[in-house]
Amino acid sequence: MIEQVSSEIAQLNLSMPALRLLGTTLALVLIVLVVRALLSKVIRTSIQSTELRRKWLVQTRNGLILVFLLGLVMIWGQELRTLALSIVAIAVAFVVATKELILCFMGSLVKGGARSFDIGDRIQVKDFRGDVIDQNLLATTILEVGPGKLTHQRTGRATVIPNSLFVSEPIINESFTEDYVLHVFTVPFKREDNWQKAQEVLLEVTQAQCQPYLESARKYMRRLGDRRGLEVPMVDPRVSIQVPLAGEIHLVVRYPCRPAQRSAIEQNILAEVFGKHDFLPAGKGVGRADDSPDVQSLE
Repeated sequence: MIEQVSSEIAQLNLSMPALRLLGTTLALVLIVLVVRALLSKVIRTSIQSTELRRKWLVQTRNGLILVFLLGLVMIWGQELRTLALSIVAIAVAFVVATKELILCFMGSLVKGGARSFDIGDRIQVKDFRGDVIDQNLLATTILEVGPGKLTHQRTGRATVIPNSLFVSEPIINESFTEDYVLHVFTVPFKREDNWQKAQEVLLEVTQAQCQPYLESARKYMRRLGDRRGLEVPMVDPRVSIQVPLAGEIHLVVRYPCRPAQRSAIEQNILAEVFGKHDFLPAGKGVGRADDSPDVQSLE
């Protein structure tokens, strides 16, 4: 019996703060209503002008509403702070729990706002490289191209990239120029090889491969430069020289082509150049006969 009475007293003590707050709020409401009634009566009896009377009634009502709201804030301030802290804690927990999803949404907004790529473009993000076949708010799906960064063959594997990567990682769009792209590949030689002859042969073969569509590529690049305000790149095939290490010569071949023809044209160039020529130092290799009148083999 004594324990039951103690429990009821404890519950009553716990509810007393809430009862006090409710009582104070009720008293505030009554005070505001009484003051409004008194002020309204004074205004109606003392002010003869209808327009001025209506103005004072409206201002008095608005002033009392403001006083009432301030009173509520003062009465329930502690509870409101506690509620705000609880809401903040819940919001922080929610953000921590859904961080990756939020980053995926943000990444979707970033790539959409920047127009980084579209369906069909070939992109590279970190070590992921391939052709975009699907994209949504959470992820982007690509068909992998490789192996490595210099190969343009599909491996048959699909990679699903979370959009959160687009927030923090740069995106390389290899299809930025759309109809025609400038494809680059490197052919390494030793310093003692006949790389001068290789440079000539590579340039001749590349020009022959690109000749059917070279003028069309020039016109397209000019239109692209005018439309986007870019400096028009030179589309003519070229073979540049690089010396990455002592004792090595790299020939960098660049030519325009359709995005889907990069790998095929590269293989045609390499097959024709190395199928008909070798570029070993003098005395170490015998060149094969070349039926083409424009390209002579080494002897």
